[in-house]
Amino acid sequence: MATSPQFRGAPEHVIVVGAGMVGLSTAWFLQQRGVQVTVLERSAVAAGASWGNAGWITPAMAIPLAEPAVLRYGMKAVLDPSAPLHVPVRVDPQLWSFLLRFAARCTAPTWRRTMAALLPLNVHALDAYDELETDPGLTERLRSGPIIAAFREDEHADGLLTEFDQIREAGMALEASDITAEQVRELAPVVAPNVSRAIRIDGQRFMDPGAYVAALATAVRARGGEVREGADVRGLRHGPGGISVDLVGAAPVRADAVVLATGAWLPTLAKQYGVRTSLRAGRGYSFSVSQPVDGRQVSNPIYFPYERIVCTPLGQTGRIRMGGTMEFRPTDDPLYPARIDSIVANARPLVQGLDLNDRQDQWVGARPVTVDGLPLVGPTKAPGVWAHGGHGMWGMCQGPATARLLAEQMTTGTTPAALRPLAPTR
Repeated sequence: MATSPQFRGAPEHVIVVGAGMVGLSTAWFLQQRGVQVTVLERSAVAAGASWGNAGWITPAMAIPLAEPAVLRYGMKAVLDPSAPLHVPVRVDPQLWSFLLRFAARCTAPTWRRTMAALLPLNVHALDAYDELETDPGLTERLRSGPIIAAFREDEHADGLLTEFDQIREAGMALEASDITAEQVRELAPVVAPNVSRAIRIDGQRFMDPGAYVAALATAVRARGGEVREGADVRGLRHGPGGISVDLVGAAPVRADAVVLATGAWLPTLAKQYGVRTSLRAGRGYSFSVSQPVDGRQVSNPIYFPYERIVCTPLGQTGRIRMGGTMEFRPTDDPLYPARIDSIVANARPLVQGLDLNDRQDQWVGARPVTVDGLPLVGPTKAPGVWAHGGHGMWGMCQGPATARLLAEQMTTGTTPAALRPLAPTR
């Protein structure tokens, strides 16, 4: 890997805009390389997509969203508000342009090319977390355990098994096996009796994402970094002393370089610096319910692939997070209760012992989905301004891996091979 001729030495101080998993892991890996960091967050740590997601760190299942089967859901997504993929009918030319270009990529050859670019990120995803967890100041840890994929109809499993074959053909190891009804009741006791088939997926991990990201912010602070909440960035200014980040209602902050890690809001600042790849908010919904009171405690994640519903035990909270859906609405639109209702309606025949009427923590989060299915990681066209985002549904899984690669590029001037397809100015 050749050093870029524009490289002028490692930055001493970097401002990271965004305090989700992607931004905070960027800050942490820069600290690993001796860089001073300041993290600016307009709201609060983990306030965006990092808080209410499923918390699955499943590199073997982190695949491109655009694949041929998605097209089968296209018309249903428009006409059926309860569909797992929901596109509201509205006048939004930019959204429909995005969706048409996205649909054009739903081919097997394109899927294989995109998967080849994602493969290095997936291969190193758990290694990056292992490095994070060498930090004694990080008080949260990933949890290991099988994921149980459950189906009411035997043939509904065929799609997932075909997907697994494609993942293995792409070069990613994946451990999966059919399990008996007795094993389902032991590992996933809330699964309803009408489930006829289940597959055990091993080698993956999970977490309570809000707690983990909050702990990562604490770890960054403990290492000497600053994490400022309520710091709304208005713009950037280049000058002889570096880059000044202008804030709403506060004095500017200056550093040698800036990393834009603002999730679905990335285009707001990055577009003016040559980041042109179309990005939309793919919004996910979730809520939590209490663990069963009759001893049928859930200790492993459960996945209902046909209905696109996930269940994650949240550890010490004693609750289970249930989530699903991919909704294409404007990033800052409010939570639409009908989307929660659709998850509940689809989940009722699948689970037992859970009071789905006693819901807490109802949430919507905007996941940054790029039209070509690849993250945006690397330098922009403005000196010292970098982008890190666009992971779609896989920010929690791939974010630390791309953060580690980005920190290497920023401090050495070399571009790791895994980042070349992810250039944000492509």
